[in-house]
Amino acid sequence: MLCCFEAYDYRAQIRCVSTGTLTSWKEGGKSTKSRRRIEFAMAAPRALLPQLLLLVVAALVAAAPVPRASGAGQFDVRRHLSTVTRYDVARGSTSVDSMPRIPDGCRVIHLNLVARHGTRAPTKKRIKELDRLAIRLGALINEAKQGLKSDSLKKVPSWIKGWESRWKGRTKGGELTSEGEEELYNLATRVKERFQDLFDDEYHPDVYSIRTTQVSRASASAVAFGLGLLSGKGKLGPGKNRAFSVLSESRASDICLRFFDSCETYKAYRKRKEPDVEKEKEPILEHVTAALVNRYHLNFTTQDVSSLWFLCKQEASLLNITNQACGLFNEAEVYFLEWTDDLEGFVLKGYGESINYRMGLPLLKDVVQSMEEAIIAKEENHPDGTYEKARLRFAHAETVVPFSCLLGLFLEGPDFEKIQREEALDVPPMPPQGRNWKGSVVAPFAGNNMLVLYQCPGKTLDASTSGGQNNLYFVQVLHNEIPVSMPGCGNKYFCPFEEFKERIVKPHLKHDYNMICKINPPVASKEPASFTTKVSSFLVGLFSQKGYRDVSAESVKTEL
Repeated sequence: MLCCFEAYDYRAQIRCVSTGTLTSWKEGGKSTKSRRRIEFAMAAPRALLPQLLLLVVAALVAAAPVPRASGAGQFDVRRHLSTVTRYDVARGSTSVDSMPRIPDGCRVIHLNLVARHGTRAPTKKRIKELDRLAIRLGALINEAKQGLKSDSLKKVPSWIKGWESRWKGRTKGGELTSEGEEELYNLATRVKERFQDLFDDEYHPDVYSIRTTQVSRASASAVAFGLGLLSGKGKLGPGKNRAFSVLSESRASDICLRFFDSCETYKAYRKRKEPDVEKEKEPILEHVTAALVNRYHLNFTTQDVSSLWFLCKQEASLLNITNQACGLFNEAEVYFLEWTDDLEGFVLKGYGESINYRMGLPLLKDVVQSMEEAIIAKEENHPDGTYEKARLRFAHAETVVPFSCLLGLFLEGPDFEKIQREEALDVPPMPPQGRNWKGSVVAPFAGNNMLVLYQCPGKTLDASTSGGQNNLYFVQVLHNEIPVSMPGCGNKYFCPFEEFKERIVKPHLKHDYNMICKINPPVASKEPASFTTKVSSFLVGLFSQKGYRDVSAESVKTEL
């Protein structure tokens, strides 16, 4: 069989002569220029599918134009940084056709928030990687100077010569940046304005509970949110701020917000699966590397390209610089590199394996319990100020992503039924095909899920869902503040609470966190402990409460 691959700007097609079949794609509605044509023999199409894929990737990367300046309807690399995307950019990229109308007579009685920390600086490990990249770029420039071609440096961007990392010399990293503080502060301001009736009570930590992990960027995010939420409600300073409580548990025992730290099954899965993910990403990195070597006449390796892509994400997200590292890549290369990041997030944190989200059961149970308690308080006519109205949590991408999966968000077609049956899902389709799973949407910096509990009069909606109560209770899910339909509830935007529990929550409850994560319960000692043992245990517990307890070195390596 003779096949022909033709690529244009934003369009490609594969034509097999013997059958006349045609596979094509087009993105952006752009004009067709820069035609590329590749012909190859295809004796066994199925066996040669990987090679065909490589040819497709290579041709698409070669055919795409260089990124343009951002503007209305134009390409903006800052929207394609996967989980390193800034929250304001992610929100600005989300199109909303129409907002679902809140049924008449319904009012909010409780809010659950699960949010990722805001924009942060590179971690210490990544700072070292950028320092190595600076040394490597210097070596490549020197190598080019000594080459046989005297004009080899003419195509090298000027910023590469003598480049040094903005974070050079820093020994610590990963902290919340000022931009991250603003993301959470502004989020709180919008939440307070959107749910005014919910936040009109006098502050009490039992009414408005704020919880976080013992990681500085998450706890700082909680503080920034609290400042925005309670601004003007105190007597401190010109802003009339007030003190508020932020609760956290030890890293080693926090199975509600850091369940991934204690789940041995997940750690083993991730360790086993990471090499496979790297192998899946290899063809993309290899072809982008070849393109950059040809374009700039520098002997880049795939590791160099990986580090340059990371630098691009840091510069674009943290520094708003898009014409240096990001300028090395053309538009198609950005799309494919973004896909490799999204693939990694899908396989290692999302729907790639059920353990990724099943381990989030303690958090799901906590959310449902808080809503049940709010309903009981309403049914028993408890006065305002005597029961919890909001439970606000601040954690990590490894928290938000599994929680989104437990709710069944970002699935393709019939995939919700598949995860209920614990069947494996296909990985997100490669560009140019569209996909629901994009890291820039699923878990950007400050990405969040809000579960809003509504109380409605029994006559407002179908009385068959009331469960015998005078009031009806409905759950609405907001992702990054945008209402989303729930596949587990017939794609409704307002899901009856009992139906939410039965169809979305209950199928997960057949599992137990300790069982799936292989956590053995403590064995009671048969003999009374000695005085020395008691003192030792007391001191260990004391230091654990203060956050000094040593966390296993096998903790998840890449924490977002």
